Amino acid sequence: MSLTLAEARARAAMLSAVSYDLALDITDPHHFRSRVVARFDTTGGDTFLELHRAESLDVEINGEKVTTAYDGRRIPLDELKPGTHEVVVDARLRYVTDGEGLHTFTDPADGERYIGGYLGLDITQRLFACFDQLDLKAPISLTVTADPAWTVLSNGVPTSDDNGRHTFATTRPIPCDLLVVAAGPFHSVRWEHGGVPMGWHARRSLAAELDRDAAELKAVTEACFNHFARVFTEPFPFDSYDQVFVPELNWGAMECPGCVTFNEFLLPRGRVTDDDRRRRAMVIAHEMSHMWFGDLVSPLWWEDAWLNESFADYMGFEVAETLTGFAGTRVSFEAVHKPGAYLADRRRSTHPVAPEAVDVPDVAIATTIFDQISYGKGNAVLRQLVTWLGEEDFLAGVNAHLTAHRFANATLEDLLSALDAASSRDVRGWAEVWLRRSGHDTIRVTRRDDVPVVTREGVRPHRFTVCAYDQGLNLIGTRMIDLAGEPVPLPEWAGLVVVPNAHGETFARVDLDPFSREALANGLATLPDPLVRAGVWTTLLDGPPPAVQLELLARQLPREPSPTLVTAALGRVRDHLIRRRLTADAVPAALETIASACAGPVEPDEQRAVALARGLAWTTADSDQLRRWLDSGATDHGLTLDPELRWTVVHRLAELGGLDEAGIEAERLRDGTADGVLGSLTALAARPTAEAKASAWAAMTGDPEISVRRFRALADGLWSPAQRGLLTPYIAGYVSAAPALAERGSAFAAVVGRAFPALALTDQELDLVRDALRHNVPAVLRRHWDDELDDRA
Repeated sequence: MSLTLAEARARAAMLSAVSYDLALDITDPHHFRSRVVARFDTTGGDTFLELHRAESLDVEINGEKVTTAYDGRRIPLDELKPGTHEVVVDARLRYVTDGEGLHTFTDPADGERYIGGYLGLDITQRLFACFDQLDLKAPISLTVTADPAWTVLSNGVPTSDDNGRHTFATTRPIPCDLLVVAAGPFHSVRWEHGGVPMGWHARRSLAAELDRDAAELKAVTEACFNHFARVFTEPFPFDSYDQVFVPELNWGAMECPGCVTFNEFLLPRGRVTDDDRRRRAMVIAHEMSHMWFGDLVSPLWWEDAWLNESFADYMGFEVAETLTGFAGTRVSFEAVHKPGAYLADRRRSTHPVAPEAVDVPDVAIATTIFDQISYGKGNAVLRQLVTWLGEEDFLAGVNAHLTAHRFANATLEDLLSALDAASSRDVRGWAEVWLRRSGHDTIRVTRRDDVPVVTREGVRPHRFTVCAYDQGLNLIGTRMIDLAGEPVPLPEWAGLVVVPNAHGETFARVDLDPFSREALANGLATLPDPLVRAGVWTTLLDGPPPAVQLELLARQLPREPSPTLVTAALGRVRDHLIRRRLTADAVPAALETIASACAGPVEPDEQRAVALARGLAWTTADSDQLRRWLDSGATDHGLTLDPELRWTVVHRLAELGGLDEAGIEAERLRDGTADGVLGSLTALAARPTAEAKASAWAAMTGDPEISVRRFRALADGLWSPAQRGLLTPYIAGYVSAAPALAERGSAFAAVVGRAFPALALTDQELDLVRDALRHNVPAVLRRHWDDELDDRA
């Protein structure tokens, strides 16, 4: 029973002045106690609190115990009289292992236990009884009783710690889904900046990694804080700023006010590449910008989720690129994130960046719009807005919007009003074609005699850079152009290779003229600017037959100087060609082509060497080579195997039949961490035997408490494109079992959807999915399946 738009609007109309006083007791390892005092004013009538699957429940309304018709999701509050009310809900609930609620995790490295309240859409009710919607923002007072040896973190500043009873200052009004609790024996690095107490925290077994990166993490945090202090007129909205690497978070990070949670993949064990650092700096900037976009000012309903995510994604990449010392972040956006957004915008499931509220009728549907449209496309569209509007007017409008709605809720119309007031341009007309319509335009280059002509297929105004090159791909010139309905000829560049949207300022597919396409396909790696190459890689890999993609990779990958672009090209071919389009008999030759492209001479650039070694590790069929790597702890060229690379080698060697169960177990014991447990599950599932596949499938479907990460690890090993004969029986089994598995919650539904068979399917097998979709399939899983069908059409 997901909250509907109509229910949320009715409840918001009758309630105001909501506040929560919450006490959690997490000392019992099996259950936790959640006692909340919810206070609110009402105009009178019937409403409800949400609370998910409480095992025991006591309710008081205005000091009187009541018996309610609790159905496992909602606590009715009927016939309330106008005025102020106080409801006390004292409940016992279970911990979860799927990251949706109060999550429990035991670290295999040292046996220490960690508890995390990871909330979000439809999840707060799994922690305490609440009015679980965005536009009933409320101050929250929190007390947590925990192991006295533990650190406990939350949104507010700690005010006392009495032998494990932690009390926190009452928050400013925030959406209740942004409450956070993180508890356990964390290792911490603390300091103060700009008058705000700050900290980075990680579980004890990652103390060495946190200390290794602490100076960098601190510097990036301060650079982001200083930048936002300059560009936003509203000061930092909260009293403290903790950042916590938490175990088994289902997403990259969560923007909880004053206490941001980060997925632990952002704190790698072993080698930290430049791409790792860029990505982490981007996420830090992204989450800090949420303190304003999403936390200070929040949407009314989920149709405006883009006001949170598109803004934060744009800010994250721009700030990381220009201010944190990690140039090249924008290259990763163009190469990795934008292609996925183009693909998403061509599917049936696409939607406007800013849909209408009626198009998001309930929270279940809302969970499906946190996608590549709201992130990747929204980011690109905002970059185009800034390019088109000018940064000064953009920031003037944004600041007026933030001040007008501080600690409240706002809509797209509110933002457009502020931008309109700051600019003479037709912002509403721009928003109508860019934000309210789905799909993307195509920028096409044709030739009129020898003169390049740039045209637009679509309805949107574009401003972007065009670059011109000679046949040797030496840069001749650049020009910013505005493109609308009329063609733009470039007579000064007659006979030259031209690349439109070369710096990625707009969001549109590029269709090159044959002359430019051929020159770029032959000499792509020699283009001097990696940002231009990122866009060209995207264009050249967009839609050609498999043989053409593999030929491009074979020619250009060995010469591509950017590790970011090497990794992006390999990932795209793996995910969209090897795992979706190639038949099983075509996979070995394709993998051999990729392996040959990765197996060049000794690389003086370690970053590039890592990218190529990772590509070689998942493609090579040379078991002897992989065994040498494991035995020596390094590649044949002397590159040390960090944990990520080593587990890639283990996975591939097991997939080839070169590593048995005992060998995989030895690797797990050698690693000794949670990542090692997951790596061993993937390797065990990858073995080319019927027994291995049966065991993996039984583990995925037979344990009702299996965690999201264990399920994902098993699926990653199960589906091997070259093991088609072993996997055919599990395709129908997956389609049959998935809807029931997905009922556990949105995060588990997403991992079940991502576990779609990663191999080319026959029309009859795809018909199984189509037939299943005619019945009741949870919204998140339905979205994943629809997208898979579109991608394989």
